[in-house]
Amino acid sequence: MTIDTTERGLEERVCAMLTHRADPPDAVVDGYLTGVVRNDRNNFHMNITRIDQLRGQPTEMEWLEFKRNRCEPKQLGEYLSALANSACLAGQGSGYLIFGIDDETHEVVGTNFDPYDTKAKGNQDLLPWLAAGLHPNTGFELLIVDHPAGRVVVFEVAPARDQPVNFYGTAYIRVGTSKTKLSNHPEKARAIWTHGSDWSAEVCEQASLHDLAPEAIAKAREQFVVRHPARATEVKGWDDTTFLNKARVLQQGTLTNAALLLLGQPEASALLVPAVAQISWVLKDAHNRELDCEHIDQEFTQYDPWVIREALHNSIAHQDYRLRGRIVVVEFPDRISLTNVGDFLPGDVATVIRQDAPQAIYRNPFLARAMVELNLIDTQGGGIKRMFDTQRKRSFPLPDYDLTEMETSRVTVSLHGCILDERYTRLLMERTDLDLNRAILLDRVQKGLPISRQEHRLMKAEGLVEGRYPNLMVAGLVAKATGEAGRHIRERGFDKQYYLDLIIALVREHGPVSRKEIDQALIPKLPDRLTDAQKRWQVQNLMQALRRSGQIVNRGTRAQSAWILAKAQPEEIFDK
Repeated sequence: MTIDTTERGLEERVCAMLTHRADPPDAVVDGYLTGVVRNDRNNFHMNITRIDQLRGQPTEMEWLEFKRNRCEPKQLGEYLSALANSACLAGQGSGYLIFGIDDETHEVVGTNFDPYDTKAKGNQDLLPWLAAGLHPNTGFELLIVDHPAGRVVVFEVAPARDQPVNFYGTAYIRVGTSKTKLSNHPEKARAIWTHGSDWSAEVCEQASLHDLAPEAIAKAREQFVVRHPARATEVKGWDDTTFLNKARVLQQGTLTNAALLLLGQPEASALLVPAVAQISWVLKDAHNRELDCEHIDQEFTQYDPWVIREALHNSIAHQDYRLRGRIVVVEFPDRISLTNVGDFLPGDVATVIRQDAPQAIYRNPFLARAMVELNLIDTQGGGIKRMFDTQRKRSFPLPDYDLTEMETSRVTVSLHGCILDERYTRLLMERTDLDLNRAILLDRVQKGLPISRQEHRLMKAEGLVEGRYPNLMVAGLVAKATGEAGRHIRERGFDKQYYLDLIIALVREHGPVSRKEIDQALIPKLPDRLTDAQKRWQVQNLMQALRRSGQIVNRGTRAQSAWILAKAQPEEIFDK
């Protein structure tokens, strides 16, 4: 039999096979579409044997999951992430998600699940959507096997190598037979990161000591002594090679990528290609227009120097240099943002602050150890928490971490160089008893960022915020302390009865009045914290309350309203 191996021929045979118009043993398809379907004559029986071996396991394994029929696309992607990460930790060559097998008895029950006909989010084809969501995508194969006991669909995913596999920004892991977020098990995440190769520890064969900057080595010696004061006299007797070995920058006298990254001459960056060992500084105006761009050091007098250095050192330590991106520093008139490529390994900032401990996981462990020895990273406490504390003690807004770009492997931290809300700033100066957690919540309130209902209840009980959730503001107690009572009232607004009385007075004295006239009278008096749409909705609710209570009535139409009093109102209403 002659087989058409052109692209069109392969496409036709794939479609025929998936609609059961071709006998699987005769189908020859390799590497087509997103997954790889392997149902050719040579390995057809091998697939059956492999499936029987897997279902012969006494229980499901952390790298092996059975499903009777199907699961939702999102759940399927999460399983691929979990199985890839679990296979890495278990030392398995693959992780398996198999449909058509009972997860308790391991009997083949068959499945009608067709991955090629299944649609994912936004009506996308399932396989390309899965492939796009896996980062890094270590690769997965799709095997469709007509087992003698029933049709079986197998997803075989390659294990994670040197970093966890995420699915649309979140990494998963199998613990026993349960799937959970990898962030719940930092020790497993650390094991995955340290399982593969460390780019920063790799030896750069073309480099020599001449590629290191003498002034950088001299500075490194100074910082090493700061880190190890008892060895000050000893350090003076070391030559450069001995010192750099002791500082864990070299590998047995040979230059590493970490050595060139931290101490290299500017022209030595070419030795690290394709990695980009460069920090770009960009100056922008208030309208986000670029004013200048240089790849140089920049003195930041508007900011605490330690906070800038810590943010920069974190970017250097966690940069994924294999993604060939720069660390970018952008200075705006009121803030600085620092962006590095690579996921935020702890998962979320709150966890880092809560744990208040040295960073447990580094993308480049060799580089991180060298930075510790050169006093660039503090192992005695969490650097990120110290950044927050430092800004708090300066009564400045706290750092903002933007993790929304983690799907594209980017993390941005913004440091504010000006006061956003003077009331908040004065509060921190006066209320030194507030712990960092409350300061963080107040900082979110001043920035208009959401807090949880539980956090709202806590802050409200302590008299720190007020307003109807989620439209919160700093409470009156704070406004009184900061001398901003007038502004506070504008933001808080008045009691509901005040607005009801105002509508009644307007209708009584000027009725019939239109909805537009009522809006013109009330909207300027509603809280500043509300949006225009929220203000109009608030007016609507107030009018409906008066209408339902029989106090006002519309004698016009819906399009051209004419509101009048439904009955006489007590005089005392207008004497208030």
